[in-house]
Amino acid sequence: MPADTINILFLGDIIGQPGNRAVFFNLKNLIKKYNADFTVINGENSADGFGLLPAAADQFFQSGADVITTGNHVWQKSELYPYLDEKDAVLRPANFPAGVPGHGSCIVEKHGVKIAVMNLQGRENMSTIDCPFRCGKELAKKLKKETPVILVDFHAESSSEKEALGCWLDGQVSALVGTHTHVQTADERILKGGTAYITDVGMTGPEESVIGTIKEISIERSLTQMPLKMEIADLPVTFCGVLIKIDVQSGRSVSIERLAEPV
Repeated sequence: MPADTINILFLGDIIGQPGNRAVFFNLKNLIKKYNADFTVINGENSADGFGLLPAAADQFFQSGADVITTGNHVWQKSELYPYLDEKDAVLRPANFPAGVPGHGSCIVEKHGVKIAVMNLQGRENMSTIDCPFRCGKELAKKLKKETPVILVDFHAESSSEKEALGCWLDGQVSALVGTHTHVQTADERILKGGTAYITDVGMTGPEESVIGTIKEISIERSLTQMPLKMEIADLPVTFCGVLIKIDVQSGRSVSIERLAEPV
């Protein structure tokens, strides 16, 4: 018999090689520490900050991830395109137009519980894309026919757009967590309809950096306005994410805990 609740660990954007190493060598320990039943990570920045490679995705799964979500950088590595079609548990945002590689949601059964994961991308201050609100509502209805436990990764720039989508899907999904800005917010809460929410879970990357990149280069870019190439800071990493407890019968979240765990 499945348990009454399930613990879902969600980790924010994995940044470059430092983030990859942290996942490869430490994710299983983190899962054990937090007694996580199911783990989702956002891997769209794992390939030197831009994109995801199939080999890294395979290692993420071997390290304990159950589902990998992405975002606006998902198309950076063309090697990933066929992989997206082949791997049900590697997602790209569902609100890309029809006909692009991959899929925007999946259902994985673990410990006797079906867990649905949906990936959406925002539109404010980002590339033109289909409406995440209409797409999210339609997809939530479809997934709910299979399971009440539904987690959404909303990869978006605007905090107001994230909050609006959280309110729009409140009660329709178990949890909506924001990714993309790499800066963890302190607004984790359970909405009135039972949906766990946080505007951004932060990144799994070097803490002594500017959103994962070498801070001196970022400062120089700001001072000179020159188009200097950003480079990933090869420094100690902090896991940033959330642990969400969900009632498996109702799909309502019981709790959401923000975490920032140095490696």
